[in-house]
Amino acid sequence: MTLPPRLTAEQTAHRLGIKPATLYAYVSRGLLNRERSTSGSTFDPIEVEQFAARRRRTGAPDTVHAAGSPLMVIDTDVAVVLDDELFFRGEDAARLAATATLPDVARALWRMNEPWPVADVRDCAAIARAVAALPSGASFVDRLRVGVAVLAATDPLRGEASSGSVRRAGARMLVNLPDALGDEQHDAPDLWRALSSREANPADRRALEAALVVCVDHDLAVSTMAARMAASARGSAYAMASAALGAFDTPMHGTAGDAARELILDVMSGTDAEAAVATAVARTGRGVPGFGQPLYSATDARAAILLPLVYAMSDTQPLRDAVDTLTALLVRRAGLHPNLDLALAAFTIGAQMPPGAGTAVFALGRLVGWVAHGLAEYAEPPMRLRPRGRYVGPLP
Repeated sequence: MTLPPRLTAEQTAHRLGIKPATLYAYVSRGLLNRERSTSGSTFDPIEVEQFAARRRRTGAPDTVHAAGSPLMVIDTDVAVVLDDELFFRGEDAARLAATATLPDVARALWRMNEPWPVADVRDCAAIARAVAALPSGASFVDRLRVGVAVLAATDPLRGEASSGSVRRAGARMLVNLPDALGDEQHDAPDLWRALSSREANPADRRALEAALVVCVDHDLAVSTMAARMAASARGSAYAMASAALGAFDTPMHGTAGDAARELILDVMSGTDAEAAVATAVARTGRGVPGFGQPLYSATDARAAILLPLVYAMSDTQPLRDAVDTLTALLVRRAGLHPNLDLALAAFTIGAQMPPGAGTAVFALGRLVGWVAHGLAEYAEPPMRLRPRGRYVGPLP
């Protein structure tokens, strides 16, 4: 029997954000177990995750991030987590995910009274031409960035710094950007058709809409902060989206679900769950992909909303078995529960979508939140989010 891979001392220290000397101090105090061999000390990845979770709960200082986190605290009225439930401006996200569409949520959060636009065939054609020029290895986020640039370049009112202009441009992006994700141009962009070759049934459509809705906003992510900074300088909705996508396209934020997808597929292919988790932790160095969210005492509300809708899709029992096996292991061994990344990964597997599709769904849903935060920032004094630097270099 092949034993699950273990973490080296260097990997363990990196995962915990500590120095090797601190790691061995933990070992000497009996807080972490190690195995020694001729090649050095190794650690059980799941025990390391359990220890990391325990440190978070007890408020142990994080030596990597403490110096600059949080850099600032900003008032927001867009989303809040209360008693492990997510709300958008006081509306239960679970109810919205079950009954509303993404445009419904956008109109409510943006306080938009104007008619919702329809796709423009000229915009779709321009996006298709630009995306076709990308190299074959371009990601879905690359395609979205190009789509945003095309829509900005073809908008004669892009420089108008008003809330109405931001709402109009935000709606224009939501309507037309799905065409940036597929290989075929359609007069009426359809996100499911862009990402999956399978014909969608009502359960599929509901799961997709719910996935988009639960992604709308959550605390103040780095991408949301980037959008607010662009809005603080009175950038357009296109500038907000471009800035946000740059911060979003990162392994600790928007693309984190890629590793969660690999983890689920490993277990579905027959790999032992503990071995799959150990491999994933060693590969990413950032904890178990798809598990753990510090704002919740148990399962991330977004995962709790989305996963039952994923399981209502066709032929998802093997997928559910894999997720249940991983969840049982990680709750028992490390106290970690599913988060949004796991739910989005499960959704894209159930929907027979390619790798990276979860990131695209996440980005389009979060676009609504970026615009909502940009509108809120438009109500504040301009340039208020420009920080001042404190020089710490050598003196002349």
